[in-house]
Amino acid sequence: MRGASSLDDIYDCAIVGAGFGGLGAALALAEQGARVVVFEAFKLPGGCASTFVRDGFAFEAGATLFSGLGPRELFGRWNARHHLGLTFDWLDPVVTLRTPRFTLPALRDREAFLQQLCALPEVPERQVRAFFDEQRRVADALWTLFDDPTLLPPLSLRALVRHGGRVRQTLALLPLVGRPLGEVLERHCLSRCAPLVAWLDAVCQITVQCSAAEAEAPFALGAMDYFWRGTGHVRGGIGALAWGLLRAVERLGGAVRLADRVQAIESEGELHRVRARRGSVRARSVVLNLLPGDARRLLQARAADEQPLEDGWGAVMRYLVVDEPPDAPEHAHHVQVIADDTQPLVEGNHLFASISGRHDGPRAGPGQRTITLSTHLRLRPFLALPEPEQASKMEQIQARLRHTFTQHLPEWAARVRHELTASPRTFEKFTLRTGGLVGGPPRRAGLGNYRQLGPLLLAPRVFLVGDSVFPGQSTLATALGGVRTAEAILRALSIERRALFAPPPDEPVAPFVLPRKVERERTEPARTP
Repeated sequence: MRGASSLDDIYDCAIVGAGFGGLGAALALAEQGARVVVFEAFKLPGGCASTFVRDGFAFEAGATLFSGLGPRELFGRWNARHHLGLTFDWLDPVVTLRTPRFTLPALRDREAFLQQLCALPEVPERQVRAFFDEQRRVADALWTLFDDPTLLPPLSLRALVRHGGRVRQTLALLPLVGRPLGEVLERHCLSRCAPLVAWLDAVCQITVQCSAAEAEAPFALGAMDYFWRGTGHVRGGIGALAWGLLRAVERLGGAVRLADRVQAIESEGELHRVRARRGSVRARSVVLNLLPGDARRLLQARAADEQPLEDGWGAVMRYLVVDEPPDAPEHAHHVQVIADDTQPLVEGNHLFASISGRHDGPRAGPGQRTITLSTHLRLRPFLALPEPEQASKMEQIQARLRHTFTQHLPEWAARVRHELTASPRTFEKFTLRTGGLVGGPPRRAGLGNYRQLGPLLLAPRVFLVGDSVFPGQSTLATALGGVRTAEAILRALSIERRALFAPPPDEPVAPFVLPRKVERERTEPARTP
């Protein structure tokens, strides 16, 4: 029988990619005493949700909001448990929607938001309140799973028993499964309520990545609660959270290899050899925080196994340094703009703006803010164009994005001092995601959304995490997917180590439990910088 020394040069898990799916898996594993190594091709963690520095200014890589920051939620718990020292700002409004016909702030108080929505012209209050009553029931059922990922598949006996106590709540979801949100609006006689539809389209575009009419109803109804579920701003940028999680992994004994791109993963019996630019390691299991196609190429899958580029979106970006307007709020804030609500929310007709706060760290010079603007474009048709046509298309989208920004946020647009632009090609270079695909696959209505609910296994002991994998596309959802994958790996490690260190037949067998590095919960508050 092999001795303990045979374990010393083998990692329990190698994590490829330090996006939030990989970080979630790495930290959950390290907390339980597993030996992990994290590979990241670039010099900073976070992937698509990172904070980068160019020309001396710090920008969010993508314009978006972040949830899970509340004290009872995943990032809030990690912040306190690992003393990350991060400050979360609770914004009010969380985001403001601007259209040519109305402005609607998503206030932190749900009832106050509903009052503002119902006060708009053409909004029937009785039907809208009935719709939001149903939405709240669905969201309460789904966000329970986000707060406690052990209730997600694969289910233990204990989880099944707990689900039994929620059977009425769960059964209420079944009539919506596989149905579009548009049908729910029709049932409430709201499909022609222009302000509500515009708001829903804006919410769905940044969460489930498609219009409200075509979105899978449970996903969309759950996403509508985004603004009331621990959503806020990480002071210093979302990159501060990514760095905090990565350093927590290191403090728990994990190895971190930044700027070390993995080139191939090879099976060696029960182990995997992870070959990277600065040398290889062996690991019992591997977690890939990549797109499915990129993961297959890393596994050196046969050409016949290759699949076309996943359907989804590319991002067109503008990164701005702006002199602060006199009446600008002190805190960071976010604005969504729809230039024409009769047209699709793509290619500059819709933008999302993330604006840094006055006390957000050294993001720009004194009296200045940084702004990240983003808009969607359909990636596959764009990449099918010849390169000269791609360049022309990009110029058109950038021009419309700039025009929409100027028309609807004039108080900021008049004070731009420095700007950078980015395209899907930029995102591909920055994230190594083929084509620059961002945001995960659109959650259009259909039962295919539920085909793979458990951790996604690509090969024996090789798992996929990220925005292409259930439970979804947000930073919180990808981190939760990483946690669930870690739980599956820990169960396998426990079984394997029982067999490896089995006592002689005449000795009693004691249950093996992986050493716990930290308590499940701590009650002390997080430190502030």
